[in-house]
Amino acid sequence: MTAIGMCFPRTWPAALVTDVARRLDAGGADELWIIEDCFYTAGPTLSAAALSVTERLTVGLGILPAVARTAAVTAMEIATLCALAPGRFLPGIGHGVQEWMGQMGVRPKSPLTALDEVTVAVTRLLAGETVSVDGKTVFLDNVKLDAPPADPPPILLGVRGPKSLALAGRVGGGVVLAEPASPSYVRASVENAGSPDGFVVAAFSAFCVRADRKTAYEWTAPWLAGLLEQKNPALPALPFYDDLVLRYEASGVPGLVSMPTEWWLELGPIGTLDDAATHLDALEAAGVHHVGLFPDPEVEHGLPQLEHVLALANR
Repeated sequence: MTAIGMCFPRTWPAALVTDVARRLDAGGADELWIIEDCFYTAGPTLSAAALSVTERLTVGLGILPAVARTAAVTAMEIATLCALAPGRFLPGIGHGVQEWMGQMGVRPKSPLTALDEVTVAVTRLLAGETVSVDGKTVFLDNVKLDAPPADPPPILLGVRGPKSLALAGRVGGGVVLAEPASPSYVRASVENAGSPDGFVVAAFSAFCVRADRKTAYEWTAPWLAGLLEQKNPALPALPFYDDLVLRYEASGVPGLVSMPTEWWLELGPIGTLDDAATHLDALEAAGVHHVGLFPDPEVEHGLPQLEHVLALANR
C-alpha cells in the first residue's frame, strides 16, 4: 500500500508544524513531508518538532541541499532524527537550487559530482563506517558517527534530470519526485534510474480538492500555466504534452480549465475527492511508495485541505 501524507509548504509558519503533525497522526494519515528551501525554514528543526509530538507518523524531509551542510553534519542530522523516532524518518538530499547555492558561496563546479560524493559519504557514515574522503566536494579525515542508526533509512535523492536520476539509481536508496509527479513521469523517472531492486519512490502531488471539478480546475490552472511557462521538466512525460502546449498557446488559462478530465486525472489529485483517489491509485500502480499531497502555499487555503488528506489516507 502506498503511504499517504501531506507536505508542509515552506511558506507556512514554523510554529504550525506541531499542530499539523498531531492532526495527521491522530487522524490516520501515514506521513508528513517537510519542505526545506533556502531561505525559509530549516528542515531538520521542523522534522524534529513533528517527530517529537507524534507516535506513529513518518516524517520525510525533502530535501536537504547536498552542499548547504558538510556531509558529516548532514549525517549527524539524519542520525539524530532517526534516534528521536526510530523507523519514522525518511531523509532526502538533492542538488538544491544552484542560484541559492551561489548566494551562500557553496555552489559546486559540478552539482552531479557533489551529490554523488555527499550521498556516498552520508550513506557510509550512517552505516557506521569510518570514512576518509579526498574528493571534489567532500573532505573527510577518519570520521565516524558516535551513534549511527541501528537501521539506517534509505537516502532518497530529490532530482529530476536523466543524469541525476541515473545517479540516484547507482548510489541512492530511492527518489523524491517534485510536483507534478504524474504516473507517466514516475514511470519515466524510475526507468531513467535503471529500475534497481528495492528502489523507494516518493512523489509530491499538487493537491486541490473542491466540491466540483470546475472550481478545482479554475483554482489550479494558473499554477499549471506557470509550469508551462517555466518549461517544467516533469511535464514532457505527459502523454498529451504536445496537445497541452498547443491548447495553452491558443487559449491560455481558460483553455487549461476546460481541458479533458482525463488530463487532470493524470496531472494530479485535482478535482473532487473521488478524482484525487483515482489519481492516487494510478500513482500506486506506477510504483510510488510514498505520496506527499502538496496543498496551497497560502495557509488559509491550504490548511483546510488537511481534512481531505485524512479522508484519502483512510479510504
